[in-house]
Amino acid sequence: MVRRKSVLALAAVAALGQLAIGVAADSSLGKDLGATIALQGMPCDKVVEAKRNSDSDYTATCKDGNRYHVFVDASGRVVVQKI
Repeated sequence: MVRRKSVLALAAVAALGQLAIGVAADSSLGKDLGATIALQGMPCDKVVEAKRNSDSDYTATCKDGNRYHVFVDASGRVVVQKI
């Protein structure tokens, strides 16, 4: 019984670790998208939601309510379009 509890505890800790890694990656992605939007001269105080549509293609929602489509076009340039 003690061994079973240990295995369950280990599984719970592992799951929480994976969740923390996912949150850290989302935070980094939000900061990167926020910087990209700002460099394009668009207003965005903080990215609160980011959705990956495909490779190098994202939809970002800012704290102020603005939404942007951020992607790399065929010529390799980063494009930010307000939605």
